[in-house]
Amino acid sequence: MNMNNIPQVKIGIVAVSRDCFPEALAVNRRKALVEAYKKNFDAADIYECPICIVESEIHMVQALEDIKKAGCNALCVYLGNFGPEISETLLAKHFDGPKMFVAAAEESQNDLSDGRGDAYCGMLNASYNLRLRSVKKVYIPEYPVGDADDCAKMINEFVPIARAVVALSELKIIAFGPRPLNFLACNAPIQQLYNLGVEIEENSELDLIEAFNQHACDERIPAKVAEMEAELGKGNKKPEILAKLAQYELTLLDWVEAHKGYRKYVTIAGKCWPAFQTQFGFVPCYVNSRLTGMGIPVSCEVDIYGALSEFIGTCISDDIVTLLDINNSVPKDMY
Repeated sequence: MNMNNIPQVKIGIVAVSRDCFPEALAVNRRKALVEAYKKNFDAADIYECPICIVESEIHMVQALEDIKKAGCNALCVYLGNFGPEISETLLAKHFDGPKMFVAAAEESQNDLSDGRGDAYCGMLNASYNLRLRSVKKVYIPEYPVGDADDCAKMINEFVPIARAVVALSELKIIAFGPRPLNFLACNAPIQQLYNLGVEIEENSELDLIEAFNQHACDERIPAKVAEMEAELGKGNKKPEILAKLAQYELTLLDWVEAHKGYRKYVTIAGKCWPAFQTQFGFVPCYVNSRLTGMGIPVSCEVDIYGALSEFIGTCISDDIVTLLDINNSVPKDMY
């Protein structure tokens, strides 16, 4: 699968410390967290920010600049102890991307004096302050406090969430409509897409068939046909239409490149009937599945929200996702 159509996530881990607790406690816990993550998961997912925020808005600015310079597109604020609720939530406010908050648990009953951090209480204050600031795109695990291994697991669980949030902010849905008669369920109010940061381009079937006809003599068609023949093998039951299918696939891929504009990621909402088969001379299901396999989900019947759902599923699962009709097609005598 070509995963160029979804982002790679890099989470900047920033430790924070309240000034009435030892800064070294937060720093050492951050180091242990990073080591635990690298031991159990992909080290490329994270970046360890060397700046520990100690009740300082200046530290916050320094940490923000550092993780941006490191190319981080997601943030983990790690409360190594109680934490400074003002500067830590300012960091979340000014970071333009998904962020999560986790906190350190006490490691041992043998060190509850200098080694005590009270981070759970600090997490409650951080949650309240995030709400006061109306900070969005914040993920807090159901139980956000743990040792290094626990927090590493929480961060890893955040990776697909962050990937989806980043992807939506740079997604364009390309639609070819209108939707077929009697498909009111595929209604897609645009406002909610904009609320998610998603762009949409709506085109007509006439636009699509014009572009398709312009690809009639495309010199890339024979190579694309050979690719399809190799993929289908003995399942190639309609070899006479492969040239048209290749022409259609090239049409969509070229349209994506020409129309995605400033967006990095694309998904398509198309249709396959009632006039598609008679006017194009085939049904597009095979091409749709091939594009989905390339990481470009394609929904049927101009189901714009369906295309969005498939794309989110692709980001979350890091795998091929499609939507099928809900159907009761399993008779009792099959059991």
